[in-house]
Amino acid sequence: MDDGGLTAIFLEQRPMLRRLLVARLGTPEDAEDALQDMWLRIDQLAQRPVAQPAAFLYRVAANLATDMRISAGRRAARETAWLDDQPDAGAVPNAERTLAARSEWQAVQGVIADMPERMATALRMFRIEGQSQRAIAERLGITVSGVEKLLQRAYRQLHDGLDTCGADRADVNRLG
Repeated sequence: MDDGGLTAIFLEQRPMLRRLLVARLGTPEDAEDALQDMWLRIDQLAQRPVAQPAAFLYRVAANLATDMRISAGRRAARETAWLDDQPDAGAVPNAERTLAARSEWQAVQGVIADMPERMATALRMFRIEGQSQRAIAERLGITVSGVEKLLQRAYRQLHDGLDTCGADRADVNRLG
């Protein structure tokens, strides 16, 4: 059968093919997409002889519906996986939170700069570098109890200094 015959049968069977595709795909929009794909493929099929063109078109429609369902399932799985990997909206800093954090960090740095050198060193080693109090004591040549007292005074000075700067008390409590 030539291209004109297959095209004519497609046009004649289009309403039934559409019903089949709506039943298989679930939406008229998806059925129309499949019919459009079929129409484009008829050009490629003109070179081949087709013994039963109507049955052939129904088979093509069924195969397209299956391919589209598989593709939609894979797309949904891919999108779900992508969304699962995205951080929560609260985890991504917005411009306002970034500016507030910078301002708070500058205030903390200012208070630390005003501390005695030994106290500031102990605080940086413990809170920023994550060193143990024993390691700090060894480096500074004092006892662990001395480090604890330095840190307590540093926290108190941070608390008082940030209160005068207007920083949020909850942010200071996170440090201690």
